[in-house]
Amino acid sequence: MKVIKFGGSSLASAEQLTKVRNIVKSDATRKFVVVSAPGKREANDTKVTDALIAYYKAYKKGEDVTTTQKWIISRYQNMCDELGISGAVIVNIADEINSLAKLPIKDNKFLYDTFLAAGENNNAKLIAEYFSENGINARYIHPQDAGIIVSAEPGNARLLPSSYEKINYLNDLDETLIIPGFFGVTENGEICTFSRGGSDITGSIIAAGVRAELYENFTDVDGIFAAHPGIIKSPASITELTYREMRELAYSGFSVLHDEALLPAYRANVPLVIKNTNNPEHPGTKIVAKRTVTGSPVVGIAADGGFTALNISKYLMNREIGFGRKVLQILENLGIRFEHMPTGIDDMSIIMRDRFLNRQLEKSILDNMTESLQPDELYFEKNLSIMMIVGEDMKEHIGVTARAAHALAQAGVNIEMLSQGSSEVSIMFIVKSDQESAAITALYEEFFAK
Repeated sequence: MKVIKFGGSSLASAEQLTKVRNIVKSDATRKFVVVSAPGKREANDTKVTDALIAYYKAYKKGEDVTTTQKWIISRYQNMCDELGISGAVIVNIADEINSLAKLPIKDNKFLYDTFLAAGENNNAKLIAEYFSENGINARYIHPQDAGIIVSAEPGNARLLPSSYEKINYLNDLDETLIIPGFFGVTENGEICTFSRGGSDITGSIIAAGVRAELYENFTDVDGIFAAHPGIIKSPASITELTYREMRELAYSGFSVLHDEALLPAYRANVPLVIKNTNNPEHPGTKIVAKRTVTGSPVVGIAADGGFTALNISKYLMNREIGFGRKVLQILENLGIRFEHMPTGIDDMSIIMRDRFLNRQLEKSILDNMTESLQPDELYFEKNLSIMMIVGEDMKEHIGVTARAAHALAQAGVNIEMLSQGSSEVSIMFIVKSDQESAAITALYEEFFAK
């Protein structure tokens, strides 16, 4: 059996839903269908999830929410009308959307998650009804009934390990199951979402839980490219990736797949394939434990901006026992996570994402570290991007780092920092954000255009 997941762009309109129905109907083994909320129909459109965020904010402020409620309901109503869906499904959807404005606000830490989850939940109801009326024996199933029981961490839910045994019972059901993505239910019955983009996570969880033969993730592109097509014209497509390679690429800017979605499928050894709803015959990109296609040192180049470095210098730092622990303890006490930590004998840089910082936190970091560490230099460096060249075969090739550094130098790109893990799956370069595009182009030409 296969688990198949459709993203928001694949479910944005009646036209797209018709394609989805045909894809599911064409393969009887596609028994588990995980769906996102409706995405944008065109560039200036609004995603249902974004409308639900606006609804939540207005409700929380005590403002009138009638217009927003009507817009969200009409979005589902339009799809029902265009698809010719009869029955009470739209009444059920309207009731759920309206009832959100009756939820308690005070001391309700799951309120925001409950609002957001309504996009996926109601779309799953609509799609199950549409399938049922058009030749597919389909059944909507709520995540709680599917066994997706999660930790009580709003916006960052984690599946409880015991849930996999519960999820496995889905194999005993005869229908094609339509499961809303993005959220689970706590042991106390509260709606709790995964991090945003988490419908990919739901698909991976279901694939692992039912021990699927394959997890198909349908989006709006023909798989994964070796570099961003917005920067590189007609980049090479990637036929096959390992889970480790995909994790590195997803972390450093490849937005096709949520990076946390890989873990459940990886642990269960379920292969994953990225395919295009608008071109389903294309083979897409397969993600496996071990590649059959080998030889090239680099399979992909990715970049992501929005990073800040905290640079610390202190003479004889390497002789000071506990220096690194003190640095990380200060960040932990302030609730700040770090991404990377390149070091020298007298220097240390802590790489953090901008979104986890603000002026107050930055001042607290500087004050605490000045007092505790007495550094010679301590300052923030902003507007940084992380570049990754990725490939499990790099360790079999001598001179990959040299080639990359030479290509960047020839393009006039200065390397601020460089790091490589012991696994040798990726090499990370940190550059100024205004040189990101030039760096991607230089690296692509070095490893793919020659």
